[in-house]
Amino acid sequence: MLQNSFQPAFMAKGDFVIGGIFPLHYNQEMPDINCTYRPLPVKCNGFDPRAFRWAQTMRLAVDEINQSIKLLPNYTLGYKIFDSCAYPLTGQRAALAVVNGITDSLMCSGASPLLAVVGESGSAQSIVVSRILQPFKIPMVSYFSSCACLSDRSQYPTFFRVIPSDDYQVRAIAQLLVHFNWTWVGLIRGDHEYGHFAVQGLLKELKETRVCIAYQEMIPLLYNTERALEIIEVMRHSSAKVVVVFSAEGEMTPFLRDYMIQNVTGIQWIASEAWVTASVFTGSEYYPYMGGTIGFGIRKGHVSTLSDYLRTVNPQLYPNNPLVKELWEALYGCSPSFSPGNHFPPCTGQETLLDQHAAYMNTSSPRVAYNVYKAVYAIAHALHNLLLCQKGNGPFPNNSCAQSDNIHPWQLHHYLQEVTFNISGQKVNFDLKGDSIPYYDIINWQRGTSGNIEFVNVGLFDGTKPPGEELVIQEDRIIWARHMSEVPVSVCSASCHPGYRKAVRNWEPVCCFDCLPCDTGKISNETNSAECTFCSKDFWSNSDRTACIPKKVEFLSYDSLGKALTVTSVFGACSTIIIFAVFLYHRDTAIIRVNNSELSFFILFSLTLCFLCCLVFIGEPTPWSCMLRHTAFSITFSLCLSCILAKTLVVLAAFTSTRPGNNIMKWLGPMQQRVIILSCTLIQVVICASWLIDAPPIPSQNTQYEPSTIILECSVGSRLAFWCVLCYIGLQTFLCFVLAFLARKLPGNFNEAKFITFSMLIFSAVWLAFIPAYISSPGNYADAVESFAILASSFGLLFCLFAPKCYIILLKPEKNTRQHIMGKEKKCTAAATPLKKYNLNPSLLLTFYRSSIQSLLTYSITVWYSSCTMVDRKRLQRVVKTAEKAAALCPPSRAKPENQTCKVIGETGFMEFSKEGDLIIGGVFSMSSTRKLEDNGYKEFPYTYCKNLNDRELKFARIVIFTVDEINRDTNLLPGVSLGYRLYNGCGSENLIRAAVEAVNGESLKDCNGQIQALLGHSSSGVSEDINTILSPLLIPQVSHLSTCACLSDRRLYPTFFRTVPSDRFQIIGLVHLMKYFDWRWVGIIFSQGLYSERGTAEFMKEAKKEDICVEYKLTYSKTSQIQLDVIVETLRESSSNVVLLFMSLSFTKFFLSHMENYNITGKQWVGSESWITQVDLASFERRTILNGTMGFALPQASIPGLGEFLLSLNPFLEPQSAIIKAVWEKFFDCSFSPSNTSSICTGKEDLRKVSSDYTDVTHFRAENNVYKAVYLVAYALHAILRCENGSNPTTGKSCVDKTKVKPKLVLEHIKYVNFTTQNGAKVFFDDNGDSVAQYDLVNWQMKEDGSVDIVTIGQYDTSFPEGKRFKLSDNTRIVWGGNSIEVPRSVCREPCPPGTRKAVNKFKPVCCFDCFECTEGTISNQTNSPDCFICPPEFWSNERKDQCLPKPSEYLSYKEIMGALLSGFGCLGVFLSLLISIIFLTHKETPIVKANNSELSFLLLLSLKLCFLCSLTFIGQPSEWSCMLRHTAFGITFVLCISCILGKTIVVLMAFRATLPGSTVMKWFGPTQQRLSVLTFTLIQVVICVLWLTINPPFPKMNMKYYKEKIILECALGSAVGFWAVLSYIGLLAGLCFILAFLARNLPNSFNEAKLITFSMLIFCAVWITFIPAYVSSPGKFTVAVEIFAILASSFGFLICIFFPKCYIIIFRPEQNSKKYLMGKI
Repeated sequence: MLQNSFQPAFMAKGDFVIGGIFPLHYNQEMPDINCTYRPLPVKCNGFDPRAFRWAQTMRLAVDEINQSIKLLPNYTLGYKIFDSCAYPLTGQRAALAVVNGITDSLMCSGASPLLAVVGESGSAQSIVVSRILQPFKIPMVSYFSSCACLSDRSQYPTFFRVIPSDDYQVRAIAQLLVHFNWTWVGLIRGDHEYGHFAVQGLLKELKETRVCIAYQEMIPLLYNTERALEIIEVMRHSSAKVVVVFSAEGEMTPFLRDYMIQNVTGIQWIASEAWVTASVFTGSEYYPYMGGTIGFGIRKGHVSTLSDYLRTVNPQLYPNNPLVKELWEALYGCSPSFSPGNHFPPCTGQETLLDQHAAYMNTSSPRVAYNVYKAVYAIAHALHNLLLCQKGNGPFPNNSCAQSDNIHPWQLHHYLQEVTFNISGQKVNFDLKGDSIPYYDIINWQRGTSGNIEFVNVGLFDGTKPPGEELVIQEDRIIWARHMSEVPVSVCSASCHPGYRKAVRNWEPVCCFDCLPCDTGKISNETNSAECTFCSKDFWSNSDRTACIPKKVEFLSYDSLGKALTVTSVFGACSTIIIFAVFLYHRDTAIIRVNNSELSFFILFSLTLCFLCCLVFIGEPTPWSCMLRHTAFSITFSLCLSCILAKTLVVLAAFTSTRPGNNIMKWLGPMQQRVIILSCTLIQVVICASWLIDAPPIPSQNTQYEPSTIILECSVGSRLAFWCVLCYIGLQTFLCFVLAFLARKLPGNFNEAKFITFSMLIFSAVWLAFIPAYISSPGNYADAVESFAILASSFGLLFCLFAPKCYIILLKPEKNTRQHIMGKEKKCTAAATPLKKYNLNPSLLLTFYRSSIQSLLTYSITVWYSSCTMVDRKRLQRVVKTAEKAAALCPPSRAKPENQTCKVIGETGFMEFSKEGDLIIGGVFSMSSTRKLEDNGYKEFPYTYCKNLNDRELKFARIVIFTVDEINRDTNLLPGVSLGYRLYNGCGSENLIRAAVEAVNGESLKDCNGQIQALLGHSSSGVSEDINTILSPLLIPQVSHLSTCACLSDRRLYPTFFRTVPSDRFQIIGLVHLMKYFDWRWVGIIFSQGLYSERGTAEFMKEAKKEDICVEYKLTYSKTSQIQLDVIVETLRESSSNVVLLFMSLSFTKFFLSHMENYNITGKQWVGSESWITQVDLASFERRTILNGTMGFALPQASIPGLGEFLLSLNPFLEPQSAIIKAVWEKFFDCSFSPSNTSSICTGKEDLRKVSSDYTDVTHFRAENNVYKAVYLVAYALHAILRCENGSNPTTGKSCVDKTKVKPKLVLEHIKYVNFTTQNGAKVFFDDNGDSVAQYDLVNWQMKEDGSVDIVTIGQYDTSFPEGKRFKLSDNTRIVWGGNSIEVPRSVCREPCPPGTRKAVNKFKPVCCFDCFECTEGTISNQTNSPDCFICPPEFWSNERKDQCLPKPSEYLSYKEIMGALLSGFGCLGVFLSLLISIIFLTHKETPIVKANNSELSFLLLLSLKLCFLCSLTFIGQPSEWSCMLRHTAFGITFVLCISCILGKTIVVLMAFRATLPGSTVMKWFGPTQQRLSVLTFTLIQVVICVLWLTINPPFPKMNMKYYKEKIILECALGSAVGFWAVLSYIGLLAGLCFILAFLARNLPNSFNEAKLITFSMLIFCAVWITFIPAYVSSPGKFTVAVEIFAILASSFGFLICIFFPKCYIIIFRPEQNSKKYLMGKI
């Protein structure tokens, strides 16, 4: 019954009438629904001139058709146009009004007074209208409803539209977002089906793209400013600058008004077709906020007469039409008629409509109006085709045609489906889904010349074209937000440039990521690369990490270092060749002949090769150069050393051969010498040949020291052979040194052995320093060190052996005589007297001077000095002065309509069980599960009937009967009141709605006196939603026992809905907890069509996403689609997820399992929804492999005393009027109550206990308890209404109510507050959403061999417990798992990344399908599924598993390692020897050799050497602040002290020599005090340098991580490099002075050879420290310290051995030489 008067906006009579529904207002004012008084009708406000224009377009089209002589000639069309107020509830009112005739006559007596309806604009309204029109088979053609859901022919079979489906629009918007790379967008939708389905479709389209949703907000259906401000704040603070809006013009108008008030700008709006061309937004005030909006608009058309027609509408023509009055008020701001409360000024009503009234007069490019135009013409063409039908050729039964005077809507439907026509050049037709051709214009909002907004066409979308070609955009014509010409950027994270990789952020969308630079050695050459890739072996990342470039190839090339070595090598070779030429030219002179010219030429030849072989080490290594390097070096050096060895043997042999009877020289003749050279060299050649044959040196690429550099070097191949070569050279050197040392005492003029000893000492020092430097030097430095050693040793041999001879040959030819060389020339130094006999010349004087320096303390120079001429004396003085000078330079609730009658067209009579009472409870149950439609092709009036009995629903109905009887027997509940029931049966949503309407109407069709007080049902959420749409306006409470959809908790949309079953939201949260508990992170979902399954699946995916559970697939199952079934089977077989959620209603599950048992699908863990998880009849032998182990949440079990016996007492003879009981009985026992040839006669005595079905299963009551509670719920509400104490109701305080005046609205008011406990202990009450407390049992299917099943409870989920304790597994309960697994199945897309690895998101897969990459060296992850590897702190390094940062091992030269222990041992040995020598000297301090060598300086020198040896120990051990400062300062000071002592010794010798000159008093100035003072001064200078060093920038401990990333080298940083090199330079200066002075004093008598020994020691010192510098610079880590210690020890041992060992040898082993006479040379 439609109450409240509701008149059409416009109406015209005609032969055929069509309806029109338009949103002429965009806002509603809802009445107060507090159930205490009759609510007022809904008031519409907010006049919409645009929609008014659409309505006028429909009128124009009808007028044109009526005037046409080609279309519907002789017939007229009429229309009735109603206002829907842009709201489903008022749309429902409009639909009921348009269906009703002009009068209240019965509609079912003939054809429908209405053939078709044009409408509605909003999808939500169209859904409601279509469902109302569907039972009457009235076709509906929408002009603006684009929701994809309306394409479902099974739900909306009579729906057509001339606007494309949103499936195409969302595809277009998705392509637009991808095209402009907008990957971070906001979504705003209206609170209706249009917005809901559009958003779902867009999310589906964006799933395979890189676009993410920043936020989703919903504009309330009943606009709420507070909620709108919340949405605007989200937009303001979001980083998403692109917002997609699926909304209607009605709710966008107030929203944009609030948006502009908040002054939010900079948003790039993407508008849906519902509002992108809304003229209400064209005002200039909108442009600063909405300018640049882009969206997809309906294809524009052309209606030539529309503008003129619109101008004809005025208040004078329609004086009684309130809409025309509102139009004038909206356009002109004045009122054409006076009315109380009107705030507008009056106007004439004759004002001219101008083009600037764009909201109404915008006809330049009609879009929606053009769709209205096409819709009317589509109906007209279909009706025209229907009327042209010829008898006998019709589409209806017997080839009949429709009767022109009695046309039914369903007959027009047939022609509308097949209509095809052209209008304004555009083709109009419908596909099988009722959709039209998909085509959109791309609209851009730009500023017009007058400042207003103009809709500019900047492209198109043609859905008929192939994928990828649909979208065409003219980007140069687009103006963006803020009037920008550049495409705005809207990303969550800026794209990661090449050289960076994306790192996913936990709990954020994949579009939100961090950009991390690639590690060294890795690159990414794409934008937004998910991973950095390793460069190949020979490549390394560039500085930007964007490309792999060839690694820098490093070898000893001809760069600065290579050039220096090359020049030095060539210089050495040239010097050798020059000396060779000098020797060759003077080969007949004495000095060359005496020194074995042949061997000398051999040595010079080999030295030339040695210098040249250094060049082989420079340049890129090749196989030939590698083999040549070491072999050439070793053979040439062996040849050189063999020659020197032969020379030494010849010298010794020559000396020995002077003894009588010795003929050794005959064995060392020229031939034997050549054999010696050849033999010694041949051994090295054999070693090298073996080396080259076995494992020759080869080029190798070394990346150990620097991964980014390939060090090209020569691998030695066989290390044994390499060291054999070096050892053989060392052996030859040692032999040469020993033999030369033995021959050092030969006559002074014949000093070849001395030079050989000297050269071998240098050679040995160089190559001993070479070994640690070579081992520790990386890369090309190793080659440089080896080249340096070759050059140094070669130059040492060249200068020591040949420089003195060249000096004599070139500068002292007078000495190049046999007499001088043989020592037979008389010297002036023999005695003073013989000197008087010689006439001294300068040459002789100089010779005498040089030879006499060593004996200044022994001889009296005055003896011979007086004999010298004045010229000779002056010359001597000049020579001395020259020497001195040289020494000084260094939705709301729904209203209840009134006073109108709603009459049902079609079938009635759905009631199956009834019982009269004072108060009636209604119930709707699907006791038949299938609806059969006879001939659904609309060729005759359709007839439906139900089949396939549903004994479960029959059981629910019988429980209602049982409970009502139980309540009537209860004397405490409803005393004196009898409760009755009316239970209706319906199958299919249409019949169920009819049944609900019949239940509401009662027995009378004229009024509501016999109506029910409440309605029980339905089991299906979708049906309950539809039923509540009918019940809500009537304020009739509905109580469902099994409708679980979470959507039904929305009190704004379903204010009268209650349920005794928990909402699916709780079940879904429980399912998510279940999967999280068992770590099932990778699941599949199979769901069916219908509200329950679709909404439940969507809710599950939303909750699962919060817990990081991913859905591999989501498949829809249809009972009739084999294609869908094949896809499901194929997916199950190929999917990697082992857990499948089957979220279906019971009826769909039965069909699904009946199909699945034909396929061999095993290995899956099935999880069921509550709707079917306890249905034991689903189990069978064929399904045991599928269903075994299935688990899910079920309603808790309950015990209802007496119910089992009642159900089993069913008998058709006890209720003979019930046809359905007879049908059930026939089904159960395969018998018939009427004679039949195929079955036996039913007796009524059959035993139901022997039947296995849902109805007879009385062992467990789960859903049955909900029905039981639902009846009691209504009874307790009625009881609360009828209570009367002291004349008033104790609950409400109002007057008492008689049982005859109980209205549904009173029940609705009281049912909210009911709180009771049933007889079985179940508590019943509701929250604010009408939901009860959620309690579930977790059940497990444990199949038996015969196919039966035990449903075992294994846990509980109870929302009354605190969060975290709601889900619990039962203890000691056996669980059977799916897939015959004996343990919990694993279902993950990817096993968790263990510690030591990181997760890398794959942009083409869900977030659960990630890749695991091992952390690189130096990074760790210590958590499972870590999104990134974290760099260890500088002092830490990753362990082998990369899951922990361990302190880097510290490396320093310690006492515990072999090298440190050896160096410590040598240091201690040096101290011991120095101490021992000190004791020896102290014991023999009075002996001449100690006294003659300045014992005080000797003891001071020994002390300093002890300190030098000891200071080497400070370099060993972990560096500390004090040890670092002590190391270099102690070394510098002690060495300066040592060299100062040696310098003092040398100066004393020279001063003593000058003191022997007549009149010289120099010695008084260099006595003991002056010697001490000089040592102190020299040392004090070094002390000052060290103090300044320590004061300004001292050495300090340093952790060096440059050479090795995985360990820390603890070393002492120099602090001030200037200070360090100043210390070394000062030591070098003193060493140079010592060397020069000692060299000048070398020729004193042999018995007193202190100067020679000092020269020898200084030469070793200089060779060691010169070699030290490149070794120190190139050695890494602790090897630097080892090199320095080696240099300290080597130089200290050099001093100790060279200066003190000869003296100790004489003191201990030759005491007879420790006499003054021997030292004076008098023996």
